[in-house]
Amino acid sequence: MTIRSTTDSVTILTGMYAAEAQYLAAGGPGEAPFDLLAPFFAPDVVLHQADALPYGGTWRGHEGMEAFFLAMSQVWESFDMAEQEFLATGETAVVLTQVHACARATARDLAFPILQTIKVKDGRISEVRPFYWDTEAIAVACGAPGSRRGR
Repeated sequence: MTIRSTTDSVTILTGMYAAEAQYLAAGGPGEAPFDLLAPFFAPDVVLHQADALPYGGTWRGHEGMEAFFLAMSQVWESFDMAEQEFLATGETAVVLTQVHACARATARDLAFPILQTIKVKDGRISEVRPFYWDTEAIAVACGAPGSRRGR
């Protein structure tokens, strides 16, 4: 098994997070070019979002990532990654992020953690799996009707 040095994944991820902030500051999906983010993602990148989320599903490749960012921007007025802690680095990084967000549909402010496993291969992000503590609370805050608890 080959393990990349911790600096490789940390450098790639901090670069991607900085590019993401620049992308969003420049207007984000539909306004800013995805070219700001593309160098950080493998052409065949796969992003797995929990199905219960308004932007749930599997997003593939650069086109999928661009569509994902558009879907996120339609759900969230703001989505600030307030704190990030790298819990593991190497070929698979684990990042704990504290998020402060405001839902577009309800104007509700939320604070919640996301734990992500992120695979880095050949200097690019190849797979992302975010884990949310309470997908139902997020979906409801974003205007999803009803509750599935107790079913």
